Parts: sequence; C-alpha cells; structure tokens
Amino acid sequence: MKTAKCIIDKDYSIAEIDPKLYGSFIEHLGRAVYSGIYEPSHKTADEQGFRQDVMELVGDLAVPVVRYPGGNFVSGYNWTDGIGPVKDRPKRLDYAWLSIESNQIGIDEFVDWCKKVGTEPMAAVNLGTGTPQDAGYMMEYCNHPAGTYWSELRIKNGHKEPHNIKVWCLGNEMDGPWQTCGLTAEDYGKKAREAAKIMKWIDPSIELVACGSASPWMPTYPEWDRIVLEHTYEQVDYISLHRYYENEGCIEDFLASFADMNDFIKTVAATADYVKAKVRSKKIMKLSFDEWNVWYIKRQTRFPWTEAPAILEDQYSLLDALVFGGMLCTLLNNCDRVRMACLAQLVNVIAPIFTEKDGRVLKQSIYYPFKQVSLYGRGTALKTLTQSEKFSTPLYGEVPTVQTAAIYHKEEGRITLFALNCDMQENAQFSIDLRSFGSVKMTEHIIMDGPDLFAKNTFDKPDTVIPRSASVVTGNQSFTTILPKLSWNVFHFISIPEQ
Repeated sequence: MKTAKCIIDKDYSIAEIDPKLYGSFIEHLGRAVYSGIYEPSHKTADEQGFRQDVMELVGDLAVPVVRYPGGNFVSGYNWTDGIGPVKDRPKRLDYAWLSIESNQIGIDEFVDWCKKVGTEPMAAVNLGTGTPQDAGYMMEYCNHPAGTYWSELRIKNGHKEPHNIKVWCLGNEMDGPWQTCGLTAEDYGKKAREAAKIMKWIDPSIELVACGSASPWMPTYPEWDRIVLEHTYEQVDYISLHRYYENEGCIEDFLASFADMNDFIKTVAATADYVKAKVRSKKIMKLSFDEWNVWYIKRQTRFPWTEAPAILEDQYSLLDALVFGGMLCTLLNNCDRVRMACLAQLVNVIAPIFTEKDGRVLKQSIYYPFKQVSLYGRGTALKTLTQSEKFSTPLYGEVPTVQTAAIYHKEEGRITLFALNCDMQENAQFSIDLRSFGSVKMTEHIIMDGPDLFAKNTFDKPDTVIPRSASVVTGNQSFTTILPKLSWNVFHFISIPEQ
C-alpha cells in the first residue's frame, strides 16, 4: 500500500476565508432561470413563481453571493427590458446563446429571489453594447435611495428600499471573439474605468470586478490583464478569472486540473502585482474566480431562437465530483488572493442542481463536495504540508497524488481537512499530524468513491453517487487512516480542552 502524510500547524495560516469564495452564478442561459429557479406552473412555485424545491437546495448550499445576469448574455442585454409590468416587457433575441429572452425575470425579481434563499446578488453591467452611462443608470436604479428618475422608477415598480447591491462586474469576457461587441484591452480598460468612476460616484461603498482574460488559452492572456489593470487599478477591487475543465480522454490530465488551476491563479496574481508596482499603488488587487467548473464544452448543442432551450445541461459523474473537489482545495489554498469565486452555474446549466420541467429536482454528484466545502470551509485556511507520491500527466507533468486543504475553526476548536486521492490503482495509508493543536479527536470521516467512475445520479436513482460515512480512527495528535483510491475525503477533528 502506498503512503501519504499531511502535517497541519495552527500557526501557519493562509488567510481568513471570505464567505464569498462559495458564490455561484445564474445567467439568462438555457433553463437556468426559466424552469430552473422560476416556473410559475410548478407545484412548489411560490407567489412570485419561484420553485421552492430549488430554493431549498440552494439554501442548503449556503451560497453567499450569486452572479447575475451573465455571462455572455450580459453583453447584449438591456437591463430596462426586465423591469416594470411583466406584460409589457419585450421578447428579445439573445445573441450570446441564439435564444429568445422573454424578460419575465429581471433585476427586481432576482433580488427578491436572493432574499428568499439567503444570498446576495452580484450584478453585471453591459459593457458590450452598453455604455458607462447605462451602467450608471442601472446603479442608480438599484442603489440610490430616492428622488431621481431611476430611483423613483424602482419605487414605482414596487421596491421602495434600494437593492443595495454591493458587488458589480464590469462586463464579461470582453476579449472573447464570441462576445457581443468585444473590445481590445486598451478600449475595454478605458471603458471600464469610466463606468467604474460613474458607479462609485453614485455609491462609493460598492466593489467592482474588472474582466480578466476569458481563459488562459486566449492569445491575449496575460497581457490583457496587465493592460486592463493599468487603466483601472485604482478604480476596481478585483480582476476576474474564468476556467473550465473537461475530460478529453486522459483521466490523469483531468484529475490534475487542480494543479493547472493553481498555476493560473499564481500567474494572474503575479500580473496584478506587477501592475501594482508599476502604478505605485499600495493596494493589493483581489482575485474573483467568478466562473469555474467542470464543463463539457465540446459536447454542447444549440437550438437556435427558442425560449429557454435545454442547452449546456451536463450530467456529472463520480469522476467529475473528484475533479471538482480538487479544484475546491485549490481555491481554499489561494484564499489570500482569491477572495471571491462563483461556481458556474447553479441550476440546470453546468450545475449541481438539476430540474425536470413541471417535475422533480436532483442533486448532481458535484452538489456534495460543494456543499461540504461551503459549510465546513469557513474559518482560517491553513497551509498543509502534504507528502505523497506523484503521478505523471501529459499536459501538466508530475502532479502530487494527494491534494489537501485544511480549515481551522478557532472559536469551536474544530479542524476540517479535505483530501483528494488521485491514485487510480491503490489505496493510500494516510498519516495526519496535528501536534500543534494539543489533544485532538477525530469525529468524522466522509468519503465519496465507488466502483464506477462514470456513475451518475438520475431522477430514478438519485443516490447513486453520494457521500458515505467511514469509521473514524483513534489518536491524540496524530492519526493513521486510509484514503481509498480515487476518492474525495472530509475529515473532522475537535480539540480536547486540557483538564
């Protein structure tokens, strides 16, 4: 049997985790909104038409912030189409996804939904076909208390109190040739700076996210990030990162996605730090990883010019959940710079929650690691010193077989350790050293694994891929347990007070 070891010291912290690291994303794309969060004819629909079965699952994930309304959609979206009496709202062609947008849901309804599920909106403004002035009008509508045209219109539309949206995205993937009215880095940087100025004049308390490169595979990367930040460094609070992974036939590469994600984060952070030095700023730029997930991009099929088409509805396997867990560890291990992240997306479209129209709701395999890390990944992230063998990958070279992340909940005296074992052949004898915490007791070991890497949850068999409880091992300051091959693991420990 192979061996691996993890040493965790309570004094070696990375950072206090910002809960916004566990954000998600709802775009006007496919069935994310219509028959996803909103379906007036559904048996569980509330008085506004929101599916309460979906709201319950979203609430269980404790998602603190949800990005809206896009995504590629936002670059051709006129936000005023989605306000006022629903019967008067126009249907529009959505250029991004070749769909028809009914505009039954807009910013007012989305804010209402956020309040019902206990989350905060993260709004995006259109910097494709839109202007900085349009962004200012949307900000005024949402956040200005009263007394102006746009704020009074919000009040007339049934929302007396301002929405007070505190995080805003300045467009989306503006270097992408697929983006409606994409821009060069110079042109986007100037446009984003002017929008940022207007928006912060209206509400200085907001935080703004500038568009980073759409992907590390873009020819503009990372020069785009440098140029954009040189224009916007003092006006914005975050630079965005987007990255998706899919199994393209080599399981080793797919399992090693966490290593590539880590390199991506380090490169963008280094680029931001270069600009910090160049512009002589005292501010450290935060990173917003506001799109990430497993996404089988090459499999997508479109259904042109239909309403809420069933597109990008990936069905996730056990293998996908393992890869997903490894990426969660990478986000935790970089939480000093990645202060916010959004799982893309939340319902139906490449999502942990999946619905039937007029029917049932399903937890996909990735729902479980996301819920575990969202619930237990609150506190201080600690540096883990993990020793394990490495495995070889064609794309990423040698990668550690065991990926870990640790959280210290000081007030409760709790330690949580997440561990992914990528070994495809053998279990690993896993030693956990917690000597700096004094006397410690293991209280729980949760595992996701199984004989079929490609097993998936279905409406008829919803519990095919779910976590299971394993036997805890005894110990005091060190513990020796087993990491099953190809498994996602969650360990809980509690400090025992000295008598």
